[in-house]
Amino acid sequence: MSARHSEAERLDALMRLRLLDTPPSETFDRITRTARKLFDLPIAAVSLTDSERQWFKSRIGVDHDTIPRDKAPCAQVAETCHVVVIPDLLADPCYSTSLLATQGVRFYAGAPLVTRDGHGLGALCVLGVEPRTASESELTALTDMAAMVMAQIELQHAFGRVDPVSGLPNRLQFFDDLTDLGRAPNDTQRIAVLVDLARIEQISNGTRVMGAGYVDDMVRVAARTIREALGPDRTAYHVGATQFAFLAPPDVDPSDYQEIVQGVLDGIPKGATDGFMVTAAIGLAPFNPGETEPSVILRMAHSAALEARGSRDSVRIYSSEEDQVHARRFQLLREFGAALHEGGNQFSLVFQPRVDMSTGDCTGAEALMRWRHPLLGAVPPSEFIPIIEQTTLARETTHWVLENAIGQLGHWHAEGRRLTLSVNISAANLEEPDLVQRIQLLLLKHRVRPNFLELELTESAVMRDSERSMWQLNALRSAGVRLAIDDFGTGQSSLSYLQKLPMDVVKIDRSFIKELGTGAKPELLVNSMIILSHELDYRVVGEGVETADIAEILRQLGCDEAQGYLYAKPMGAAEFESWLSASSERISHRIAS
Repeated sequence: MSARHSEAERLDALMRLRLLDTPPSETFDRITRTARKLFDLPIAAVSLTDSERQWFKSRIGVDHDTIPRDKAPCAQVAETCHVVVIPDLLADPCYSTSLLATQGVRFYAGAPLVTRDGHGLGALCVLGVEPRTASESELTALTDMAAMVMAQIELQHAFGRVDPVSGLPNRLQFFDDLTDLGRAPNDTQRIAVLVDLARIEQISNGTRVMGAGYVDDMVRVAARTIREALGPDRTAYHVGATQFAFLAPPDVDPSDYQEIVQGVLDGIPKGATDGFMVTAAIGLAPFNPGETEPSVILRMAHSAALEARGSRDSVRIYSSEEDQVHARRFQLLREFGAALHEGGNQFSLVFQPRVDMSTGDCTGAEALMRWRHPLLGAVPPSEFIPIIEQTTLARETTHWVLENAIGQLGHWHAEGRRLTLSVNISAANLEEPDLVQRIQLLLLKHRVRPNFLELELTESAVMRDSERSMWQLNALRSAGVRLAIDDFGTGQSSLSYLQKLPMDVVKIDRSFIKELGTGAKPELLVNSMIILSHELDYRVVGEGVETADIAEILRQLGCDEAQGYLYAKPMGAAEFESWLSASSERISHRIAS
């Protein structure tokens, strides 16, 4: 192998490690400080030998970060992979006219930084302004510390820092590089860019059909595209399964760069992987180096990418206002779980009556969960329920509601109030194999007959896993529990499937009810729902009834029951009992008169 070829390989090994021109690192500085202290010398450095220069990854006692390679002792160390000691540069025929010698350096000792493949990258060196020698023990220690430098390099760039599929530095390296960037004196704003290749369902569908290799192919194509778009002087990182990150050039305006980065997005194939469409999104996160934690920077960029997915734009700049919404959701999720595990004292149930439209009697009520946070106050159910239903807390939450609702129902039955109580359950609950058994145990515990409990599910919850849902619904129905379709008309179930559901009640969504009285079409639509439900032997409940006129229209259309603010808002148990007593008195008075 020729000397030229060997040098080319050595430089290639150096370039692959991506160390040149990176910010200072405390990991390397710590070793450099130790070497200087060991030799009791003013200067120490981790020096990398580039094609025309010596560049210092770490330096103590010297201001500049590079010197020419010509007549630099570290170049000899890199070329020979041997320890080099020069007791007096002025007395050495090779280095007496070197830059170091002209600047007053007299002593030099350097131990090589050698890769596992035998390529010399540079040296860990110590320098002094007086001639001296180095003992064997000193050189052994210097060699050991050079090995520590090399181990750190390999740790960062070979072991666990490079993704095997994309060949790009991973998230840990991205975090380290952001940390090092913050150590360099620099007040220039930077922009972190996150490229999210595909929606979760796109990845799931592709993997289900094509296998795990589908994602690997997508990642390789995207990594190559992004790397080519950035060029050789900039680094792309593989920070998630199908997510990449990189930094915009310094002093770039975020709005201007939003248009530039669109070109990167356009270059990623949209459906080249066996015909499966992928839709990438990009988030931009402006930050000041050293002022924001690397993990927060990545989260900000990810938040912006999520906002891009939820809008018509494929590239979005991080917005603190939008991010506050996500941060609050995370806070609510975390603190809801803590409150639940602490006994649920922050939670309560309220009850909204259901009224028979022909008699005015209260036939039952719907139990609704409420959360009063000690600091945030009352948290609307519309805010926390959708979050909880997407997590493992759904099971515990539903159990808490069922336990307390059935307990309250048992208390009312013991007092002679023969009411039916409705409780909402989610799609996640239908996936619980022991759901039916748990409900049966609660009914036995509180001495409630199954037909007085009604479980409400939306059409979308039933359709998420129709086969499992049908099995669960039939099991619940066989156990004697009543079942209701909530928010009817807003889901996606077909009529042919609807007729197979073992339901007892259909609750027409309030979005249809509130339009009654505004024209012929809303009334025709609700009338069709009522007729269809009756044909399928379902009892019909109108939700969100707020005016007497709407109640009268529903009554004339044959709606069986109604629920809404016209009759009562959701109330605590004691208030509901008072309302129930007053309602009974009104009905008795009406009959008597």
